[in-house]
Amino acid sequence: MIRAFAFLSILFATAAFAQDADVSEPPMTVKRMEEIVQALDPDAQFGINAMQLTVEDVPVAIVYDAFADRMRAMVPIRAASAMSPEDMMRVMQANFDTALDARYAVAQGRLWALFLHPIEALERDQLISGIGQTVNLARSYGTAFSSGAGQYGAGDSAELHRQLIERLLDKGQDI
Repeated sequence: MIRAFAFLSILFATAAFAQDADVSEPPMTVKRMEEIVQALDPDAQFGINAMQLTVEDVPVAIVYDAFADRMRAMVPIRAASAMSPEDMMRVMQANFDTALDARYAVAQGRLWALFLHPIEALERDQLISGIGQTVNLARSYGTAFSSGAGQYGAGDSAELHRQLIERLLDKGQDI
């Protein structure tokens, strides 16, 4: 039974991937990322290997290394030293089930919400959704601990989080 399920999962995933591969989208480049970020925030700032934008009053930093083919969108949340063991456990649980493409991480003494991806394989909607999920994850710290890209349940939070991602996708639609 498990083998049959695994085979069907691979079969359907392969079919879905082949279908997605037919959609023509130019490859992601740093210039294209900048254009998308500019569409999301006309006041975005650009520097060497970095971009800064604001999404609904939340500052987002994007750093990248084109040679290593990696980008990272991130939002600082709080000092990591102020987190209790229960707080740390909760963010680890969220990384498993409600953070989805964004993640909680600790670096430089801070708790961050972040989205990581190879640049070349990144698609426009993935970038936009990743930024939205990162903002949602930071904003929902201490409550829902959710990126908003997918939640189960009958509460209002899932729809509120999803609305942010939909608004961002609409802004970046023509890029």
